[in-house]
Amino acid sequence: MTWERFTLLFPLWTLLGALLALLYPPLFIWFKGPLIALGLGVIMLGMGVGLTPADFLRVGRRPRALLLGVMAQFLVMPILAAAIAAALHLPAPLAVGLILVGCCPGGTASNVVALIGRGDVALSVVMTTISTLAAVVLTPRLTQVLASQYVPVDGWALFLAVLQVVLLPVTVGVVLKRGLPRVAQRIEPVMPPLAVMAIVMIVSSIVGSQTAVLRQQGPVLILACLLLHGGGFLLGWLIPRLAGQSVEAQRTISIEVGMQNSGLAVVLARSGGFASPLTALPGAISAVIHCLIGSALAAFWRRRPTPSLPQQF
Repeated sequence: MTWERFTLLFPLWTLLGALLALLYPPLFIWFKGPLIALGLGVIMLGMGVGLTPADFLRVGRRPRALLLGVMAQFLVMPILAAAIAAALHLPAPLAVGLILVGCCPGGTASNVVALIGRGDVALSVVMTTISTLAAVVLTPRLTQVLASQYVPVDGWALFLAVLQVVLLPVTVGVVLKRGLPRVAQRIEPVMPPLAVMAIVMIVSSIVGSQTAVLRQQGPVLILACLLLHGGGFLLGWLIPRLAGQSVEAQRTISIEVGMQNSGLAVVLARSGGFASPLTALPGAISAVIHCLIGSALAAFWRRRPTPSLPQQF
């Protein structure tokens, strides 16, 4: 199996990892603490190494689609997460964890799904990058505003955690790409499969460490994540459609809004000053759910033609 095929099958590995963690937790629960943060750092480093100046130049070519997508990312998902947590009467730690997922930026897996679903991959990469950079400020602030009704939220601790696990590794990746291009060229092809393995380990570790809670709260938590990501995919498709964007842009924005950086939510739940370890559980379940919905949607779209519509910039 090639590395590319391994990467494309990431939803399968995520689901298998979670199931194995439920059946035999010791396989994964050793992957905790600094290792989880390190895993996310690998994912973010891979994003930085993969960026080029051309990616940022594309922003100027699609400002309307980009703005629409980023605004939907940070309006639709946080509000949806808060509404679902309240409607389902989730326990406080799980409610905060779900809101934290909703306030996170798009995940790098969305770029792969956009490719499979015949979306606009260039737009997907730029949206992921911009939302990740915007998350340095928006994720801590939105979480503080929406989740403080459940538990006290330390916005400053969250902000510092985002700086450490997002901005620092992405910056290192960009600098590596510019300063040591040969090194970056060698490691770039292995970063996507490494990111997949990191996601699987992070998700499986959290699932394995909370099996007892999952048996009690699993059904309602799965329902919450299905509603959150299902709503994200739907509204992320509907908003650009109503705005007259191309079919490719509609698909891309849907994928970007529906697929969150759940690994970041897990790490922030562990390092952002939250007392309960249960706060990390929605992020782990979220990663499995959005991967499965996203890959199913991409497979459906791949079989459908994409008529060329005039793009409105």
